[in-house]
Amino acid sequence: MDLKSRHVALAGLAGAWLTLAAAAFANDTPDTQDAPTTSAKLSIATRDYTVPAVHLVRDDGRSVSLPEEMNDGRPVVLNFIFTTCSSVCPLMSQVFAQFQQKLGAERDKVHLMSISIDPEEDTPARLREYARKFHAGPEWQHYTGTIEASKATQQAFGVYLGDKMSHAVVTLLRAAPGQPWRRIDGFLTPDALLAEYQRLVGTPRGRVASR
Repeated sequence: MDLKSRHVALAGLAGAWLTLAAAAFANDTPDTQDAPTTSAKLSIATRDYTVPAVHLVRDDGRSVSLPEEMNDGRPVVLNFIFTTCSSVCPLMSQVFAQFQQKLGAERDKVHLMSISIDPEEDTPARLREYARKFHAGPEWQHYTGTIEASKATQQAFGVYLGDKMSHAVVTLLRAAPGQPWRRIDGFLTPDALLAEYQRLVGTPRGRVASR
């Protein structure tokens, strides 16, 4: 199935779903939430992005090179969030949380990355607390840094909108260093993310299972 066909197959009623999902997250804590079971309307494309030569600060407090973090040989699954966001970010993070669970024994072979678009507020300690709420494993790391580094990273991946309150809902996947990125605009379910990941890295369906 080509990208256009998958786009149509994964499309849903975005407005109605987002209203219901946002209301659910407003009433419950992240620890008790389920990710959406229906993907909203998605736009899926293949892009060539150049990882900027910036340093970010990982949630363990260590300053790291972004190219080195992304080029350690593992597939990368990337999104952009900020910890005080009360609408789309918890939804995106819950998708990552359940995707992580669905990977099962394969989870250690994937690098999940969440980069803050609000580095002034999102200290490493705040990111650690945020990660804890979503039960992030060691393969899922959160990053902050300077305003300049955050902006350069967002611009490099085509997600910079100038205002954190209107940031893009984007998930990015790459199978290996030097390979193109798969860009998914819009909300998707953990199952849809798993399917895209398996398709990208060539994992046979049914091989990945929860622990």
